[in-house]
Amino acid sequence: MGFKLEQIKDTTVLEASKKGGFESLLKKEITFSGTFFNAKRKEAFYSELSVLLKAGIHLREALDLIRGNQKKERIVEFYSKMISELDSGYSFSEILKSRTEFTEYEHYSVQIGEESGNLVRITQELGAYFAQRNERRRNLLNALTYPIIILATAILVVVFMLRLVVPMFEDIFKQNGVELPAITVWIISISNFVGSYGWMLVFGIFTLIALRKFLFAQPMIKRQKDFLLLKIPFVGEFIKAVYLSQFTQTTALLISSKVPMLNSIQMVKRMIRFIPLQSALDIMESRIMKGSSLHESISDSKLFDNRMVSLIKVAEETNQTDYIFEKLSQQYTVEVDQKSKLLSTIMEPFIIVVIGFFVGVILVSMYLPMFRLSSVLGG
Repeated sequence: MGFKLEQIKDTTVLEASKKGGFESLLKKEITFSGTFFNAKRKEAFYSELSVLLKAGIHLREALDLIRGNQKKERIVEFYSKMISELDSGYSFSEILKSRTEFTEYEHYSVQIGEESGNLVRITQELGAYFAQRNERRRNLLNALTYPIIILATAILVVVFMLRLVVPMFEDIFKQNGVELPAITVWIISISNFVGSYGWMLVFGIFTLIALRKFLFAQPMIKRQKDFLLLKIPFVGEFIKAVYLSQFTQTTALLISSKVPMLNSIQMVKRMIRFIPLQSALDIMESRIMKGSSLHESISDSKLFDNRMVSLIKVAEETNQTDYIFEKLSQQYTVEVDQKSKLLSTIMEPFIIVVIGFFVGVILVSMYLPMFRLSSVLGG
C-alpha cells in the first residue's frame, strides 16, 4: 500500500525514495494563472533551462543567462532574487518551494531531480508539459473565438431590433388600433422589458464575470458547474476528453517515476481541480485499498470509457502500465485537438440557426398585424 500525501511534506524526497520507491522524477502540476509567471512563461523558462543545463552550464549561470534575455523589469527582478537566494546557499527546489508562482509539484519534481541527478530531464519534461498545455489552450481559443464573435454580433442585432424596430411597429399598431396576435404581444413585452431593465441585465452580467473566480471557488457552485458542463451535448464530451488527457499524462509520468499507483491517484486529485474526476478518483482509490485491480476500480465509472478500461486491463496483465497510460495520453490529446476543431465547425452554423430563428420570430410577429392593418386602412 502506498504512503499518504501528508507524509511527502514531512519527509525529504530522499527518505521518500527509500520508503516508497520514490526514485526518478516526480513531475506534474496544474497552474492557475493568477500570477504573472504564468504557464507561457513557465514553458519558456523550463525549456531554456533544460537546454542550458544539458549544454553543461551551471545552474546559476543558466539562470543568469535567462535573466539577461528578459525585457520586463519585473521578470528581471524575479530572476535576480532567485539567483541571490541560490548564492545564499538555498537549493533550487527550496527556492521554488518558497515562491507562490510555483506549485508544490514543481518543487517536488525539481527536488527529486536534484537528489537523483536528473535535473536536466525534469526541467525538459516540465517544459514539454507546459508546451502541451499552452498548445491545448491555444487550440481551444482558436476554436471558440470566431463562434463567440458571431454570437456577440447576433445578440447585438437582436437587441437592436427589440429596442428600435419593435417600438416603431408598436407605435403604428397603437395609432391604428390594430388587434395584436399573442406572439406580437409577447415580443412587445420583451422589448419593453429590455428597455426598462436592459442596463440592469448588462450590469449583472459584467458583475458575474468580475466575480466568477470567487463564485467558482465556492465548493458547491464549482461542483454544480463541473457536473453541468459534462451534461452539455458535445461540449461535455470535449471537456471530458481534456481532463482524461491530463489524467493519463499525469499518471504515466508518475508511474514511470516509480511512484506507487495509489500515491499517483492521490497526487492527481490534488493537481486536477475537476470535481467529477476527483470524485471518480476517490472511488478508484477506495477500491484499490480494498484489493481491487486498477481496471476493476474504474469499470463502473461513467467518466472512464471502455477503451481505457480495456487497455488498463491489458497493461496490468503485461506489466506495462506506464506505457499504456502514455499511449492513452497521446490518444486523448489527439481527440482533444479533433474535438476542438469540430466544436468550432459545429458552433458556427448552430449559432447562426438559433439567432436566425429569433430574428425570424421577431419579424413574423411584427408583420402578422400588418395584414390586419392593411384591411383597416383599406376599409
